[in-house]
Amino acid sequence: MKALRRLLLPCVALLSGCHTVLMSPSGDLAVQQRDLIIDALILMLLIVVPVIIMALAFAWHYRSSNKKAEYEPDWDHSTMLELLIWSAPLLIIIALGALTWVSAHKLDPFRPLDRIAEGKPMPADVKPLVVDVVALDWKWLFIYPEQGIATVNEVAAPVDRPIQFKITATSVMNSFFIPSLAGQIYAMPGMETQLQAVINKPGDYEGFSANFSGDGFSHMRFTFHGMSDSDFAQWVQQAKSNGSALSREAYVKLEAPSENVPVSYYASVAPGLYQDILTHCVHNDETCTRNMKSSAESGAMNARKDSSGMAEMAASHP
Repeated sequence: MKALRRLLLPCVALLSGCHTVLMSPSGDLAVQQRDLIIDALILMLLIVVPVIIMALAFAWHYRSSNKKAEYEPDWDHSTMLELLIWSAPLLIIIALGALTWVSAHKLDPFRPLDRIAEGKPMPADVKPLVVDVVALDWKWLFIYPEQGIATVNEVAAPVDRPIQFKITATSVMNSFFIPSLAGQIYAMPGMETQLQAVINKPGDYEGFSANFSGDGFSHMRFTFHGMSDSDFAQWVQQAKSNGSALSREAYVKLEAPSENVPVSYYASVAPGLYQDILTHCVHNDETCTRNMKSSAESGAMNARKDSSGMAEMAASHP
């Protein structure tokens, strides 16, 4: 399969236009996703190519000028031909189903990575870099809880270190997509999705929203930097030196819809800000999930008290 994949890759690249990032990614997860696409294409071509060849061959063989072709108008059945017609596609469907089922579990974006790259298993002592991602209208906010910084429309990570993206949105659904790194993951208000990924080559890669979200959608683009450990440390220090504080008040201003937002840095982040964004508790109003949960628990407790009180009254007045 690997040999066929290498032969097919140049053909696929020619059909993919000028931007071949999906066929030549720099992250191991994206490489595995590309290989899945190619393997599925190869399996389908095992049926498609012979059918096309036979259609052309039959048309040529049974042309009117070929007097050697046998014409059998009463022919209607062949057990061997029926077996070939039905068994070959069935085997392909079974193989595609097995390949898709295994890959869907192996490439689950919530599943921790088991390797850095092909032939490089994940070291047991490596801790993933956690990045909280918030899709705003219309820009991207990245919070680094371990480093205590945040950025707008720029994100970075060390090469060959696993990354755990925790992704949410503030108003409408968006889609977090860095083609060189991994497939797209939806960002939804009040929900958290995740993406486990790794970048294997240093460089600057394009990221954007792959889901239409309103007027400023076309400007929801950012740059992902793959860096060495030392360069990443310098990048974090630059954010701490040049950034301001991302307080709740600053976040409320940032949350307002805006377009073409330049890259900006925050040297510190208010404690628990991402969790408050996730639960809609930044403004601490009636939409706060935490307050709604407390109200529900309080209502349930009062209901239990009322029911126990009624039971006591019924017991005292038989």
